[in-house]
Amino acid sequence: MGESIPPRRISVHQALGGGAAADVLLWKKWCGSVTILLTATTMWMLFERAGYNILSFVANVLFLLVAILFFWAKSASLLNRPLPPLPDLEISEETIVKAADVLQLYANHALSIAREIAIGRNLKMFLQVAFGLWVASYIGSLCNFLTFVYIGVLLSLSVPVLYDKYQHRIDEKLSVTHRIIQTQYRKIDESLLKKIPLPSSKEKKIQ
Repeated sequence: MGESIPPRRISVHQALGGGAAADVLLWKKWCGSVTILLTATTMWMLFERAGYNILSFVANVLFLLVAILFFWAKSASLLNRPLPPLPDLEISEETIVKAADVLQLYANHALSIAREIAIGRNLKMFLQVAFGLWVASYIGSLCNFLTFVYIGVLLSLSVPVLYDKYQHRIDEKLSVTHRIIQTQYRKIDESLLKKIPLPSSKEKKIQ
């Protein structure tokens, strides 16, 4: 028999969807990546460091935009020039349906987790959710929401590139880490979690 062929690794570009967003995150379209980075940095500097109010900023930008369009249209009618090239400013029904479907998917997933914890009494899922909420609370105590979003932008523009470059080394380290975590979890499960009495399947059906 011939040697078994190892499974083919999926590229980072394909994992990210393989579209324009993947090109931006992997700096294949560096112009878009630089634009996002500069925009995020500017917004963070304005609102976090300079203390600019986000409501005032949005209102001033919209006021400036409306004023430019108004005077452009007035001058165009007086000078027989073309009007501002504005697209159709409306949201299609298809876009709303897609957004609603995505929202429904996430909402149903969250409700299924809540049901599994409350009714199914899934201790493992409860511990996972509790740990995730604790981590979110801890991160929230270290920085505000705007800084958190800015850090997320920086990570999204750096982690995929680094992983794409050093994928094999990182996968090896992650595989070792995963085995260590699985070993420790089995020890905790055998020594602690399995000793906690849980309702049997018959009791669940009766309830």
